[in-house]
Amino acid sequence: MALEQNINQDIKAAMIAKDNVKLRGLRAIKAAILLAKTEKTQVEELNEETEIKVLQKLAKQRKESADIYKNQNRDDLYQIEIEELQVIEAYLPQQLDRAAIEEIVKNIIAETGASSIKEMGKVMGAANQKLAGKADGKTISEVVKSMLN
Repeated sequence: MALEQNINQDIKAAMIAKDNVKLRGLRAIKAAILLAKTEKTQVEELNEETEIKVLQKLAKQRKESADIYKNQNRDDLYQIEIEELQVIEAYLPQQLDRAAIEEIVKNIIAETGASSIKEMGKVMGAANQKLAGKADGKTISEVVKSMLN
């Protein structure tokens, strides 16, 4: 709920400042939060973990769209996606760098006793729980694969 209140306050501030770039990104976040609230007919408020997942989904969509636009030489649309991505990332927790992810995955492999790629599922489950919101699944998967090979 705290995120939704922050977004509403920031929307008002962006309107006053006439910051259309930030306003566009904030409205996208607000729309996604409202959709998540109504999607599962939740009686209670969204928890922080769900809010982070919503933001991560938005960020991933923007990254993928930006890549497509970049490949198609649509710099105008690419720029819009990048601007919105920057606004969305400002509300996400700080992402870990690859070295920190590798260290955590190394500890998880030691804890689970995994020794081959066949046990990747066990390691991925623990890693996704431990790194939720701090790293994207693609990076975690790459690190786990490289360490188990």
